[in-house]
Amino acid sequence: MTDYQGFEDWLNSLLSKPLPSGISAFNFNLYENSDEQDAGYAAQLIGAERFDDEDPDWACNEVYSSEEDLFFFSSPDWENALDMCMAWIERYLESGKLAGILKACSAVACGFIDGDLVIVHKQ
Repeated sequence: MTDYQGFEDWLNSLLSKPLPSGISAFNFNLYENSDEQDAGYAAQLIGAERFDDEDPDWACNEVYSSEEDLFFFSSPDWENALDMCMAWIERYLESGKLAGILKACSAVACGFIDGDLVIVHKQ
């Protein structure tokens, strides 16, 4: 299974479950040096109640989180991990089974939990 296939399966699993109402935007939180599975990196999906281009903390207002249901993956460094995850998100938005759920929101972003968010898709 490729990393993208694993990411797609993980995301399909999350998006096929009932989501709370009021999600305005999604963000993929990235974590470095996860202790589990020695993968090095992990992604978590959150849904925020608002999106604001001018407020970098918009993703802190979460109404949904995949919590401990994380996607673990390996990468040689954090920059590559961010690039890989953004590429997977873009690919999912183009052809993913449940991409419409993500695209219906104001924005989809990705970034490390203590870093800047990168907008991957915006309405």
